[in-house]
Amino acid sequence: MANSGNQPSFVDQGNDFDISDKTMAPHRRLTGQVLTILTMVFAAAVVMPLLWVLVSVFQKGVSSLVFPDIFTKLPPPPGLSDGGFGHAIVGTLMTLGVGTLISVPFGIIAAIYLAEFGRGTKLAYFVKFSCNVLTGVPAILCGLFAYSIVVTPLGSFSAFSGGVALAVLMLPIIIRSTEEALLLVPNELRLASTGLGATRFETVVQIVLPAAVTSIVTGVVLSVARASGEAAPLLFTSFNNNFWATNIWEPVATLPVLIYFFSILPYKASQSLAWAAALVLLAIVLLFSIAARYFSRRKTF
Repeated sequence: MANSGNQPSFVDQGNDFDISDKTMAPHRRLTGQVLTILTMVFAAAVVMPLLWVLVSVFQKGVSSLVFPDIFTKLPPPPGLSDGGFGHAIVGTLMTLGVGTLISVPFGIIAAIYLAEFGRGTKLAYFVKFSCNVLTGVPAILCGLFAYSIVVTPLGSFSAFSGGVALAVLMLPIIIRSTEEALLLVPNELRLASTGLGATRFETVVQIVLPAAVTSIVTGVVLSVARASGEAAPLLFTSFNNNFWATNIWEPVATLPVLIYFFSILPYKASQSLAWAAALVLLAIVLLFSIAARYFSRRKTF
């Protein structure tokens, strides 16, 4: 390809072919301009709802944020003002912590099997198919599943059961992202490690996993960001608690459930507190997304 100024051109057997807009037929140039404008319009249509949500939540939530009350006080009784939702922030972190501790080991081990040991096997195909199906399962069904296997046997709602429900939601994201990260590791590293006398297990643990760790962390952070905004599964598992709770075997308040309950109350103070909680939850999700973006840009190779 040869360039003449800013005009792109290709060289073929000594002949220059100018592909700039000036050499195009008028109808092709017009078609290209129309399609470019349509692309910009549809791209803007995707971004506008996000901006609208961000602006609305910020405008309605920032006026109700009273520091440090939102982190130190409990919600006020219905009909009264002031107060905070620090107990819901603690409960959200507890359920996310339990969900992360459960889903990360299972997800990474399953991804290692899919990418390193089970390629082409029927079991790997079945695991991958199950993971794809699990990705599309509604969150409320994950809550019902956790309710049947954890809440019913234990006889009470708890942060642990909420973490189990969130772990089911996080698992397919971790498996797929980790599998893709492992497949991106150059095969030459595996061959070199094997050539030096390392076993396949040693190669995976000491060479492949460290090389893909940044992408794996990105997937984990994205899964946590997705689970942090789910309210439906927590209604059936951790439910709610109007007081401070630090025991994972007790019901706990979480930000998504608190937003749901306070938004349907007929009191303006409660609705304002729900908007403030929505702004805090949005900030948490944004922080997780920024962290995922940071880790994804750290290249190992």
